[in-house]
This record gives sequence, structure tokens and C-alpha cells, in this order.
Amino acid sequence: MSIDKGIVISPGRVNILGEHVDYNDGLVLPAAIDRTVHISFSQRSDNFIGLHAKDYEQKCLISLLDLESRIDHNGDPIPDWAYFPAGVAHTLQQHGYQVHGFDAEYHSDIPIGAGLSSSAAVEVGFAVVCQELGGWEMDRLTLARICQDAEVHYVGVKCGLMDQFACANGVEGHAVLFDTRSLESKAVPLPRDTTLVIADSMVRRSLRSSSYNDRRQDCETAVVYFHELNPEIRSLRDVPHPLFLAHSAHLPPRVYQHARHVVEEIERVNQAIGYLEAGQAREFGELMFETHYSLRDFFEVSCPELDMLVELAQGIEGCLGARLTGAGFGGCTVNLVESEKAGAFIKKLHAGYLQKTGLQAQVFQTHASQGAHLLQQTQ
Repeated sequence: MSIDKGIVISPGRVNILGEHVDYNDGLVLPAAIDRTVHISFSQRSDNFIGLHAKDYEQKCLISLLDLESRIDHNGDPIPDWAYFPAGVAHTLQQHGYQVHGFDAEYHSDIPIGAGLSSSAAVEVGFAVVCQELGGWEMDRLTLARICQDAEVHYVGVKCGLMDQFACANGVEGHAVLFDTRSLESKAVPLPRDTTLVIADSMVRRSLRSSSYNDRRQDCETAVVYFHELNPEIRSLRDVPHPLFLAHSAHLPPRVYQHARHVVEEIERVNQAIGYLEAGQAREFGELMFETHYSLRDFFEVSCPELDMLVELAQGIEGCLGARLTGAGFGGCTVNLVESEKAGAFIKKLHAGYLQKTGLQAQVFQTHASQGAHLLQQTQ
């Protein structure tokens, strides 16, 4: 059943464990968070999308009949921020879904460029808008894949599926275990009496595409080597840790370092599932620290500011785990903190980081939240 007006809330996400394994068929453990994109929308009687991005105080009017050209109704190139909703509408049309014209005003409190998936939140939110206006059914895995397709082919960013999946499928109070090979998922409860604290280093990612591609290539080089040993090995997920270590001398040093992180990170996620299901918060937190050290020392995607945030966090009472989250080279850390000590933790981490770096980190408490949804239907 379709509606004419409404409000959609679409969350950002934080990846708690399983970093840089999504393109190696690994398991990831993200959670939707209560930093969101808020979209107020109403149906139009024509074939245009009218967008008002309040955070930029910019507007754009785009024809649904000419999305491929990436121009607005005046014939000018659409602004960068409009690529995300336009790309979703275009990709939905390509998949045979009817997209109605609409007006939408939206804003976000997700830090942009900090590794909390602000772009995926916009994509998933507008996919839900189109679904509500169109009145058609779509499962959330399909919705996430369409949004990923929009980002890859319309926006031009080669991303995995994890971000869109987490924004679409978040569960209150839970992380979502997502198998990037089988695309199966399940909600896993986060430890009781703990909270997630995000610390934005205020250093924006300088991850050059060449740096990212180099690491992907190194992983693929390792897979080629192990595939020759065993043709059943298709990705680093298929390489047992003992086998990897036994053949480490046969890999170029850089390939060994980068691939080692992935092999061990996939193992850590498997361990983490048991800890979470048993409510073992401290053991789970230790895996978070281990992941950070691996991202710093083996995968080489940390930076001094992120390392400082983790070092400071580890010394503050109540912190059970901390690590960089996202692609790296800037952005945020995620911290697992005892709930009753979260307030003091936030103050101490902010003050310590300012003293050490001169930077004002944004440090805030968050919780695992519901995926993108219709908040209310307006009359």
C-alpha cells in the first residue's frame, strides 16, 4: 500500500569488528547507530524529484525521465550530494520498480567522511522513500544491493555491501553478523551494561584509491598463491591460519602483512560470536584492541591520531575495547564502555586527546538501533 507523505529515518553504522574483510568473503559485525538521516517527503504529481539538502542549504530539481544524464531541470550538472538519491531512483528504475516524483527535505547528524556511512544512510533512506511512495514490496537484502549498485555505478565509488546492509537491517540493541559470501545474517546481542562510544578524530580520511587498491591487490596475490596449493581456496576466508603462517616465507613481505590481517581478522570475528552470545564483554573487547593493533601494524591503515585515541581509551576506567573503525587513515574509533562509566570516559577521552594533539574530538555515546524505517505517516 502506497502513501503520499511521510518521514523516513535512516541510520549510520559503525563496524564493531571485521575490518577490511568484506572484499575477502569474510564475516563482518556492524551495527546501525542512532545518528541518522531524517527525510521528510511528499509525492509530486509530475516526474520530478525535488531535493532540499538542509545541511548544505542547497536545492535541486531532477527529472525522473533523464537521470542518466546527471543534469538538473536547468541543464546544469547536479551537485555531488544529489548523486546519492538520484542514483537510487535511477537504479530502482533499471530494476523495473516504479518511482514516483516527490519532494524531499533532509538533514543528518552523522559526521560526514568519518567512516560512519553517511552516504549509505542517504541511499537506504531514499530507497525506503521510493518504496513507500510506490507501494511495492522488497526484502532488505535486495534493497541494500540496489543501493550498493547505485553507489558503484551511478556515484562511481567501488564499495562493498556491508554499509548499505547495516543501514537497512539494523536491530535495536544488537550487532548484525553479516556473511559477505553467503549473504546470510543474524542479529547478535551486544553485551549487557555496556554502551558504544564513538570518537571522531576530526582527521578526515586521506585514503587514496591507490592505497586501497594496493591492499586489495596484495590480498588477491596471496589468494593466487594459496589457490595453486589448493584449488578449493577462492579467497582468504578459505585459508586456515596455520596454513597461512606455514607458508608466510613464500609471500612477499608486504603481501604477507596485509593478508595476515585479513586471515586473523576473520578468525577474530568467529571468536567474537561466541563471546557475544555468552555475554563475555571483556573478552570481546580484547578482540577489538587486537583488531586495532593488526590494522596499525599489518594492514597499515591507522594514523597517529587514531592510535592516540585508542591508547588513551585503554587507560581510562570502564573501557573494555577500542579500535579504529572504517577504512582508516582518519575518521573514528569505536569504544566498548561500561554503561555507568560512559560519561566520565567521554570527558577524559576528549580532554586527553585535546592535550595530546590540540584537536577537539567529537566523542559521543551511541547505541545499536533499528534500520531505516518510516517514522510516521503525515496527513
